[in-house]
Amino acid sequence: MKKVNQIFILLILAFLVGGCNTSKSEGNIYNIMDYGASGDGKSDDASAIQKAIDKCSENGGGIVLVPAEHTFLCGPIHLASFVNLQLEPNSRLLANPDEKIYKESAFKENEGEGMMWISGKDLKNISITGRGEIDGNGVAFMGKELSDSYELKPITDFDPRPHVITLINCQNITVKDVTLKQGAYWTLHLIGCYDANIDGINILNNLKIRNGDGIDVDHSKKVRISNCFIESGDDCICLKNRREYSEYGSCEDIVVNNCIMTSRSCAIKIGSENMDKINNVLFNNCIIKDSNRGIGIQNRDEGTVTNVIFSNMLVDCKYYSDVWWGKAEPIYVTSYPRAIGNHKDAGWRFPKGAIDGACGEVNNIYFTNIKCTSENGIFIGGDTQDKVNNIFFDNVDVQLYKRSTFPGGVYDKRPCKGEPFVYDKTYAFYIEGASDITITDSNVFWGDTAPDYAAGDIKQINTSRININKR
Repeated sequence: MKKVNQIFILLILAFLVGGCNTSKSEGNIYNIMDYGASGDGKSDDASAIQKAIDKCSENGGGIVLVPAEHTFLCGPIHLASFVNLQLEPNSRLLANPDEKIYKESAFKENEGEGMMWISGKDLKNISITGRGEIDGNGVAFMGKELSDSYELKPITDFDPRPHVITLINCQNITVKDVTLKQGAYWTLHLIGCYDANIDGINILNNLKIRNGDGIDVDHSKKVRISNCFIESGDDCICLKNRREYSEYGSCEDIVVNNCIMTSRSCAIKIGSENMDKINNVLFNNCIIKDSNRGIGIQNRDEGTVTNVIFSNMLVDCKYYSDVWWGKAEPIYVTSYPRAIGNHKDAGWRFPKGAIDGACGEVNNIYFTNIKCTSENGIFIGGDTQDKVNNIFFDNVDVQLYKRSTFPGGVYDKRPCKGEPFVYDKTYAFYIEGASDITITDSNVFWGDTAPDYAAGDIKQINTSRININKR
């Protein structure tokens, strides 16, 4: 009898220590299936996922777990401070294809450039990690498939396509190891964020989807992007300052390392939206493959671009159709006033009350140890000589050869006032309206079958102080 009583007491103690926890979580891990998510890929699990996120944050933070072997269809969800959204291997969040449920604009009052799916605002200490997938279900929001793109569905001033992840005014962000895929619009957008670490993620978008950017760093500071593989129809990595979020100031102190990229537009782009300052930027040890444009500084607003270094890179480009901006320029450094538009969000492109715009200065840009292979050459240009200046090329080789059926002899200045294309022969360096350009120890190679429009190493129009040096 005494032994039975001892066992009973031990059972009571065990219950008091561990059995009276009525929370639907284990420690600080909140499994979304414990909060009602079905994971059948058919029912919308957004409400259950939101409950897990909110409870985790209320309790001081922890892990919101997306378990393996399930697809969780869901509409919009909001992240919370101190929460790590962790996706186990073989798990998937899938955007609900119902366009009517996306009602929160990614650009405030401007509803012409997409809505938000997974978002967070005014947060700190947030993470998205794990080996699972976040799938934007992009094709479900497209029109019919064309040869190298999808048609965009007709819209007026409201575009329901969801951006995959949008973070606004957040601090101490980690996005690590996850796969983001099939975005219907931008994939990972950081707006006014501070201290972000993006490491080892894959972004696998459909190359035919227009506006399908990979990572957009917008009015953000202290951002590190490393070890990523990005395929996107539009820009892979883009730095900018959108007018809708002008209150967050400049975009500065950005480092990108060890990334591999493919784009139908521009793999690495600075601009075109830039109403403030982009400053102190490093790109190093990157590979660009099969892209329409390689590295592009495309300044089209009054903001400035300064102190940018590109080093140790392989850039491979080819022509695509005019649907995509760019004409196989491996490196592109420009500043032109923006075109006066008539598209759905033209009213947001210029300062309030203005119907015309201006372009700011681009200077102190360095290209070092870069090997370019393309159907077209490097293009440098501005509307006046003082807009693009102090551009340095050191050990930048350009190998030119024909590899597509698209006609050459053209450079792309879109979106700009006036004629959007420059039609001329193909040069390794084409410079118009720029000053203080230094080219050192750079070589030009033509392939065995140079086209009729193949020309010399360099062409200059309205330039001053162009220095070409050989060591």
